[in-house]
Amino acid sequence: MVDFQQKEAYKFEDLLRIMELLRGPEGCMWDREQDHSSIRRNFIEETYEVCEAIDEQDPEHLKEELGDVLLQVVFHAQMEKEKGVFDIDDVADGICKKLIYRHPHVFGDVEVGSSAEILSNWDALKRKEKHQATDTSALQSVAKSLPSLVRAEKLQKKAAKVGFDWEDAAGAFGKVEEEMDEVRRAMHGDGDPEEEVGDLLFAAVNAARHLKVDPERALEKACEKFIRRFASMERQAKEGDKALADLSLAEMDALWNRAKEQE
Repeated sequence: MVDFQQKEAYKFEDLLRIMELLRGPEGCMWDREQDHSSIRRNFIEETYEVCEAIDEQDPEHLKEELGDVLLQVVFHAQMEKEKGVFDIDDVADGICKKLIYRHPHVFGDVEVGSSAEILSNWDALKRKEKHQATDTSALQSVAKSLPSLVRAEKLQKKAAKVGFDWEDAAGAFGKVEEEMDEVRRAMHGDGDPEEEVGDLLFAAVNAARHLKVDPERALEKACEKFIRRFASMERQAKEGDKALADLSLAEMDALWNRAKEQE
C-alpha cells in the first residue's frame, strides 16, 4: 500500500499527489503504461461529457465531469513532469500569462467600449502572440482535431474577418443549392461524390453561420429528433404486433409522418 493519507475532503494538491502515486513504481500498472497518445481519446470523450452535463443543467453531474477533465489535465502534466519537461505549475503559469496579455483592458491601460471590441483585440493579440503573419496562417492555426462542423465554422469566421464572405444569407444559400447540383452530378459519375458532399456540408455550415445557428448544436438536435421519431415508429409498429423490419419502406414512412405530426 502506498503512503497516502485518507481524508474527508481533498484539494487540488491531493489530486496531484494521487496521480504521482498512481504513476509511481508502487502505483497502478495501467496508469504507468499510458502515454499522451493512448489517453488522447479519453480527453475528447470527457470534454463531451462536460458539454452534456451543461446541456442537462445538472450541477452535480457537471461537477463530476469537470473532475474527469481535470484528471486528464493532471495526467498529461504528470507525464511531462516525469520527463523533466514541465509540470502543472508551468501549465498554470502559461495560462495566467496568456489571460493577462489578452486582457489589456483589465490588466493594462487599453480602453474598450464593447464586447465586440474586446474580441477584436483578443484576435489581434492572439495572432501577434502566435506569430501569424498572414491570413492563411490564421486559418492553419485552427485545430484539425476539432469536429469538422466546428472547424468549418471557425475557418469561415476567420475568412469573414478579412471580407471573404457572402453579404447575406441569400448568397450562402445560393451556394448550398449550387453544391447540391454538383452532388447530383457526382451521383451519375460526373465528379467525386466524397468531395462534392464535403463541399455541400461546408456550404451548409456557412448558411447556418449567416443565420446565427450553431451547426454542431443544430445537428445534435436533429439527431435527437431522429431518435425520438424512430422510437415513436417502433412503438406504433408494436401496437400492430409488428417489428419495424417486418414493414415495407412505405409503411415505415407513414409511421414516420405520423410521429412527425404528433410532435
